[in-house]
Amino acid sequence: MSRKTIGTLVAGALFGAGLVVSGMTDPRNVIGFLDFSGHWNPRLVAVMAGAVVVYAGMLRLLGPIVRGIRPLPARNNRVDARLVAGAAIFGVGWGLSGYCPGPAIVSLGSGARGALAFVAAMIVGVVAGGALGRRRSGCETPVRSVREA
Repeated sequence: MSRKTIGTLVAGALFGAGLVVSGMTDPRNVIGFLDFSGHWNPRLVAVMAGAVVVYAGMLRLLGPIVRGIRPLPARNNRVDARLVAGAAIFGVGWGLSGYCPGPAIVSLGSGARGALAFVAAMIVGVVAGGALGRRRSGCETPVRSVREA
């Protein structure tokens, strides 16, 4: 196993553990953050602030190593109707379910039915969005697997 793979696994495990410890896998905490009717829960702000502190510390620590790595180029940097519609759908799904992709995937390990429903809907949305995008761009070529290529 390569160092990059091990690093990715460790980072993912740390992220998942952080979500569990902070309570962000409980949709009630996320919905409480979005509820301004008098029951607002500021816990998510603390989690975000903690993430910024950890990121800044790691960037400071690994800065010399990271500076040599170039990010992937953006394929599309325009704000268009497709981006706005996708963001709106994501926001509505997040607000209704209390899950976003990271905590939902972590919550699958606990067998939470809400997380299972969210992840299933997310997969359907990703597949439908990809199909719609290919269709709109005129690219009707089916995606080939690595074995077929």
